[in-house]
Amino acid sequence: MMKGVHYLVTVALLALASTLAFAYDPSPLQDFCVAINNTDSAVFVNGKFCKDPMLATPEDFFFSGLDIPGNTENQLGTAVKNVNVDNLPGLNTLAVALSRVDYAPYGLNPPHIHPRATEFLLVLEGTLLAGFVTSDPDNRLFTKILNPGDVFVFPFGLIHFQINIGKTNAVAFAFFNSQNPGAITIADAIFGSNPPIKPDILAKAFQLDNKVVDYLEKIFHA
Repeated sequence: MMKGVHYLVTVALLALASTLAFAYDPSPLQDFCVAINNTDSAVFVNGKFCKDPMLATPEDFFFSGLDIPGNTENQLGTAVKNVNVDNLPGLNTLAVALSRVDYAPYGLNPPHIHPRATEFLLVLEGTLLAGFVTSDPDNRLFTKILNPGDVFVFPFGLIHFQINIGKTNAVAFAFFNSQNPGAITIADAIFGSNPPIKPDILAKAFQLDNKVVDYLEKIFHA
């Protein structure tokens, strides 16, 4: 009898460990947990504090403006408008977020990763070339040309990008399985870190001349 109990306890613990290992954003334990975006608190939590559910309003679950194109008049020719827990408090604990991405002709959403989410991209207008690179040691590149109505998935944590290969503007929506997926743009993180990474480190890592690294760091710190 005791062996059976020990077996059940072991299975239960393994199941719990498996659930924790594969979970990303926490699963809600009630209907919703509207975030309180209070940056003045002395207590840090992995997520957001919740307001009293009885004080929640429809505005906590509402966001407007994704019909408005972003300003793509920049060096990359892209604009990203995020909807996450920071500007839609009702997303707290629900493990979803989205972004609108606008691309000028030949605009680039540069290589980046989302540290907390998989991305699901839906193209509404234009023609994009999308791709991602697998992890070491293979570093395989997967690319696909996407047209309106096409979708493409960027697996969790992998470097990915999109570029508008058409002569007209393009629009896509990205969906994430996190209330706050985050983004790390590779070039910004490497050459624009604060404080800067020592040039000799980057020169050796990228097999570049130190002068080239100095030039790149000056650009990203301008």
